[in-house]
Amino acid sequence: MTTAPYVQTPPGDAPHGSRREHIPKGIWQMAFTELWERFSFYGLQGILSFYLLYSLDKGGLEIAPAAAAGIVGAYGGSVYLAQLLGAWAGDRLISPKRMVLIGGIVITAGHIALAALPGLTGLGVGLVLIIVGTGALKTNITTIVGYMLEGEETSRRDAGFSYFYMAINVGAVVGPLLTGLAQNQLGFHYGFGLAAIGMVAALVQYIPSMKRLPERAGQVDNPLPRDRRFVPLAWIAAAIVVIAIAWFTGLLHAENLSSIVTIIALIAAGAYFAVMLTSRKVTAFEKRRVAAFLPLFLLSGIYFGLLFQKFTAISILVTERIDLHIGSWTFPVAWITMVSPLSAVLITPLIARLWQRLGKRQPKPATKYAIGLMQIGCAYAYLLLISSVTGDATIPLLLILLFMCLAGSSEVFVGPIGLALATKIGPKSFEAQMVGLNFLSLALGSSLSGLLGQLFTAIPNGTYFTIVAAAGIVLGGLLLLLRRPLNRIIE
Repeated sequence: MTTAPYVQTPPGDAPHGSRREHIPKGIWQMAFTELWERFSFYGLQGILSFYLLYSLDKGGLEIAPAAAAGIVGAYGGSVYLAQLLGAWAGDRLISPKRMVLIGGIVITAGHIALAALPGLTGLGVGLVLIIVGTGALKTNITTIVGYMLEGEETSRRDAGFSYFYMAINVGAVVGPLLTGLAQNQLGFHYGFGLAAIGMVAALVQYIPSMKRLPERAGQVDNPLPRDRRFVPLAWIAAAIVVIAIAWFTGLLHAENLSSIVTIIALIAAGAYFAVMLTSRKVTAFEKRRVAAFLPLFLLSGIYFGLLFQKFTAISILVTERIDLHIGSWTFPVAWITMVSPLSAVLITPLIARLWQRLGKRQPKPATKYAIGLMQIGCAYAYLLLISSVTGDATIPLLLILLFMCLAGSSEVFVGPIGLALATKIGPKSFEAQMVGLNFLSLALGSSLSGLLGQLFTAIPNGTYFTIVAAAGIVLGGLLLLLRRPLNRIIE
């Protein structure tokens, strides 16, 4: 395997007089590509909930809150479920670097459809294309980053993935910042069009860098025999027919989309774990690590379910109880959700540098997960306090922005650590699939956020925030108690 040359991180005193860790230059190239892709993805997601919730006279589709939460949760979950297929295709059919290119083109087409086509037609066509394209791109670009960091020490891998994750969150900040402003001043379809421009920028960034990627990124590790390549196409065709029948007969509708995606995510995850834990290609040592990853996977799914409520329950709360007026100016609603990744961006360099300075003394992965869970639980406890004090009155904008800061900054303890773990402990025969499995925690979290959003519409705010806050704090505390045996295995 060939890797990109190393460049030194900013100067400073390293622990024990050693030189500061180096980050491969290729990481930055992939990071900027991912930044633009996330610009478009979160630029859309920042205004999508409000596009569904807003009344027709405000340019929205005026969908009922419970149905809107179901659609948004199912869309997010489907995006990450599609990455399983993308991971499989990158391992069996098309090389990872070409999968990234194909995905980028399809995503661009999806954003153009949302911008150009009206109403539910544009919504359906656009979201389906984005789901398919993101499935092709996301897992494979992460796999390429894993190739670049293969064989590195834990501290360097965590630092590399933290910077890669920081680029993701920069895109997640700038995307809603600009699309939200466009939506606020010009309308939703202008915001969708700006997201399409972001994807064009991702392609412009990625295409020249393809020839400098590791050699392995251009190879199909486990190619499917030519006489069996029709099988995936047959399965895809059958799935499309089943979905179409279910939709037109009413078995599949907006309110149950999140439930269905959640069930599919759990079944897919169970199948992946079962295959890896029973495969003869996986060593006993690898199986122990995969088994130890199972509780972290489930807790990660719950964590992201709490975090992604910014697109479901919190978006509904914003439309119902937040005063967006600052004098004669209206604060763009997408900027509220933007504060969450912005806080993660601002804290990531500090945390990454802390991991580098601590080296082997830094907290182990399970401990970091526990910190993230407890922090987001505390964020919802703060929101419970706000809800109790204000009663049914309007909640001041500043208070919800502070909640977003507290919740969003917790992501640095879970997101990049999961990425690093997946590429580190994945069995040699299932490396790409292990990355896909990690993204299933995001699928589970996204669809779970839809279910939580629907619950939010059915019970009092105080009761809801009590349940969510307790879930984060209690589960994080339990993981902290069990961290040592888990860390011994996965390390």
